[in-house]
Amino acid sequence: MKKIEHIGIAVENIDVSNALFAKLLGKDNYKIETVESEGVKTSFFRLGESKIELLEATNENSPISKYIKKKGQGVHHLAFHVDDIEKEMDRLKSEGFVLINDNYKDGADNKKVCFLHPKSTGGVLIELCQEKDS
Repeated sequence: MKKIEHIGIAVENIDVSNALFAKLLGKDNYKIETVESEGVKTSFFRLGESKIELLEATNENSPISKYIKKKGQGVHHLAFHVDDIEKEMDRLKSEGFVLINDNYKDGADNKKVCFLHPKSTGGVLIELCQEKDS
C-alpha cells in the first residue's frame, strides 16, 4: 500500500454536502460520477495527494443507503492506493483478511477496487484502489 487514496464519506444529499465541503476546503469538487453497479453517486475533492469522496445512494438497495439507515452520515471507508490490486488481494487473504468480493470491480474515478470486510480490519471498511491504466 502506497498512500491513502481517499476517505469515503456517506452523505444523504450530495448537493448539500458538496456545498458544505467546498466551503470547508476552500475549493470546488473536481468530479461527480455515478457508479450504477454500486447504486452510488460520487463527488471528489482533491486535498494534497489524497481525496475526499462523497457518496450518495441512488437507490434503497445501495450499500450507502443501508449504511446511512444503520449509522447515519459520516466516514464510510478508507481507501489505499496499490500498484497491483490482485497481488495485494492475494497477500491480504494469505494474512487472514476477509475480502468482500473475490475479484476486484470497476469503481469511480477510473479505479479497480476491492473492499476488505470490517470484521477482519478492526471495524474499518478498507478499500484497495488501483488506476485502471496501470
